[in-house]
Amino acid sequence: MNEEILISGRMNPHIDPTLGIWGWEIPLYLFLGGLAAGILFFASLYTLLGREKELPTAVRKATFLVPIILIVGLGVLFLDLKNKLYFWQLYTTLRIESPMSWGAWTLMLITPLSMAWCLSYWRDLIPNWTWQVKYLEWIEEFVQKYRKAFAWVMIISSVILGIYTGILLSAFNARPLWNTSILGPLFLVSGLSTGAATIMWLSKEKMERTLFSKIDLLLIGIEVFFIIHLFMGFMASNAAQIEAAQLFLGGAYTLPFWGGVVLLGLVTPAILEVMELRGKHIPVALPALLILFGGLVFRFIMVDAGQISQYLY
Repeated sequence: MNEEILISGRMNPHIDPTLGIWGWEIPLYLFLGGLAAGILFFASLYTLLGREKELPTAVRKATFLVPIILIVGLGVLFLDLKNKLYFWQLYTTLRIESPMSWGAWTLMLITPLSMAWCLSYWRDLIPNWTWQVKYLEWIEEFVQKYRKAFAWVMIISSVILGIYTGILLSAFNARPLWNTSILGPLFLVSGLSTGAATIMWLSKEKMERTLFSKIDLLLIGIEVFFIIHLFMGFMASNAAQIEAAQLFLGGAYTLPFWGGVVLLGLVTPAILEVMELRGKHIPVALPALLILFGGLVFRFIMVDAGQISQYLY
């Protein structure tokens, strides 16, 4: 590949060859969105399967975190906006071909849904609670009456939210590292894994912890499969994507990605979970924290490295 020297004004900051526009807010938002989607997915799934009593943490307890997670995520997303007073314009139209439009409307739907879901289980948290506002009592009774219908809406919207966090990046075709269809499923599986790890960490029931440990092992295996095929696709593609892959195969992101994400965030917690399933005493917080750490670092690396990758030579 012949090196070319650019002498135009495009060498100015925030122009080619490095995008450098997205800071810490976007990867944190993508992580929180995936985590919320993962928790809601399992709450909805096991409600539809009729296992609410067997899995109280997955269906009830963990979901109380979701409105907080979503509010924080929306908060950091708001901080990233350049013209903050015009955020409402996202909700004046729905563009089917725009991942950002899908994300905005999905968040508009899933945030109040998660709040209503928690509201319906509030008396489980505080048995003697009495609502001072009749409207909230009506919401509680309505969700309890139509629990299955709510679960169907929530499971579909949680999958859309989880996969959107990856599609948001892959829609930027000008960045070769992001220009791959695997990012959507990969981010979805990563979000499900962080959700399963959170439920496993919060649960006090041995059966529930064991179940989600097994689920998480399966999700880690799928995630590793996607990562391997992500780089296989890059190395079999054009020169720009091969160059983007080199950032992780000897370049600046090699150690953070393979050491921080794959080794610490996937392989190590998988080994710890296998040891736990075989009867070894492993603090449940350790693999859970490593999975959450790996999921967070993964998004920071993908957002940062993607802005460096380019089609210019």
